[in-house]
Amino acid sequence: MTGAEIVIRALQDQGVAHIFGYPGGAVLPIYDALFQTEDLEHVLVRHEQGATHMAEGYARSTGKCGVVLVTSGPGATNAVTGLTDALMDSIPMVCITGQVPTHLIGSDAFQECDTVGITRPCTKHNYLVKDVNDLAQVLHEAFYVATRGRPGPVVVDIPKDVQFATGRYVGPGDIIHKSYQPRLKGDVAKIREAVELLASARKPIFYTGGGVINSGPRASELVREFADLTGAPVTSTLMGLGAYPASGPQWLGMLGMHGTFEANNAMHDCDVMLCVGARFDERITGRLDAFSPGSKKIHIDIDPSSINKNVRVDVGVVGDVAHVLEEMVAIWKASRSRIDPAGLADWWRRINSWQARNCLEFKNSDETIKPQHAVRRLYELTKGPNTYVTTEVGQHQMWAAQYFRFDEPNRWMTSGGLGTMGYGLPAAVGVQKAHPDALVIDIAGEASIQMCIQELSTAIQYNLPVKIFILNNEYMGMVRQWQQLLHGSRYSHSYSEALPDFVKLAEAYGATGLRVSNPAELDDTIRKMVETPGPVVVDVHVDKMENCFPMIPSGRAHNEMLLGEAGEQTINQAITDEGKKLV
Repeated sequence: MTGAEIVIRALQDQGVAHIFGYPGGAVLPIYDALFQTEDLEHVLVRHEQGATHMAEGYARSTGKCGVVLVTSGPGATNAVTGLTDALMDSIPMVCITGQVPTHLIGSDAFQECDTVGITRPCTKHNYLVKDVNDLAQVLHEAFYVATRGRPGPVVVDIPKDVQFATGRYVGPGDIIHKSYQPRLKGDVAKIREAVELLASARKPIFYTGGGVINSGPRASELVREFADLTGAPVTSTLMGLGAYPASGPQWLGMLGMHGTFEANNAMHDCDVMLCVGARFDERITGRLDAFSPGSKKIHIDIDPSSINKNVRVDVGVVGDVAHVLEEMVAIWKASRSRIDPAGLADWWRRINSWQARNCLEFKNSDETIKPQHAVRRLYELTKGPNTYVTTEVGQHQMWAAQYFRFDEPNRWMTSGGLGTMGYGLPAAVGVQKAHPDALVIDIAGEASIQMCIQELSTAIQYNLPVKIFILNNEYMGMVRQWQQLLHGSRYSHSYSEALPDFVKLAEAYGATGLRVSNPAELDDTIRKMVETPGPVVVDVHVDKMENCFPMIPSGRAHNEMLLGEAGEQTINQAITDEGKKLV
């Protein structure tokens, strides 16, 4: 087989159904082989960054590995943002890149770049294949590495002459990776220690992350079962939303910088914390030396390097979340463990007092659409198990996390670690391709949506009925908020000037465009968006100066949250009185 044919055969044997890509000279042999097969559907993107985000959305919503195919040079460099995004959020992806012929590597040939060197810091692993007889094994290894252990992106760089050369094909069953064998089952002694520590708690909390989603549906089921057995409250990172149902009785909401008052205070005051598949990033912990200072910490993670990386823990269990929780639940039941009822009851009374603050309440308006109200109404009118939500990055992303409630895993796709503006639309295309009958909504901002707006053309070409719900406040909202609160209202280049007419822009692409600014017309506009066939862009004009609260200012602890207008007054007074910024 030729190298190009080996690529196609390897993808078929890996069960790949969809590829997101863009052709170019150094990858044309693979595209020619792709032309001659009917088993793989290729989705032609408009920019290689869009391909990577589509693969991310596809992977996150299905649990499968996303696949990208791009050419050398700018094709590979355009993919770097999406590769980094996937690495930060642990999304499985195999990105196949073309490369100039082997004898031209290093000669500054046309569309040559050091793809392996450039992508080394932003991938889980990468390969440059110089021998066609190594190609099949490398491709199968790439899928193994991308999906095993902590998932992530893998690049396979294939020179053009290797694609033309003839070589031997080996199937995936013949591949045994000798050096990378992630541990799935946790150490039983450590698990027993974790169970004993949890049973000793009076103020427990479950802190769940994206690792629960990545581990598969069984992991989410076990989180729910274990929470029910222990009676402990549950909170989640941005990436973990849906692992425990938002309608569940023990749900505290998201925690972190824009998390709920009750979740953050519970994290601060708990005595035993069970961290499941999360990595203690700074948007969650706030000031490290003030993070949950009185608690004993248990950390379950499949990545050994995550244990004690940011926060020292008392019990670290390395293993797949589903496997470890299965063992923990079994031991808990067998030992008839229980958390002290009196202590737990007192803990819930304190939590209920925090919940009574209604930290997500806001002053609604009959004249101007409040962005929180827009997301809340969007949720009420579209909620259901067949609804998937993606977001761009900014205020709208946080409002979506706060007001759109998820009861199931794999329904929420957002850029967490890297915070990539432009992620949402291509991710929605990837989700819609994976779930053609689902309602897929990209909650966007007027600034972020323009980063990858060209992928609306992809949605049109493949008749993918994604719905784009723009919260248009004419600012880069989160930048503007920080400038207002931390930089004396000096709005340096955060105003979105020269905005397009989004209705006309949608129509220019061949989509439907809608606009709403009157709160009384919001519900009907949302219903029309859902009922209209094909891609729809909704331009929702919202309050320009609304800020996203609750908020933990940078460098502050969880129990130093700012709430609503009182929060604005507090932080502005601090700047005025002390003459310094909160950093």
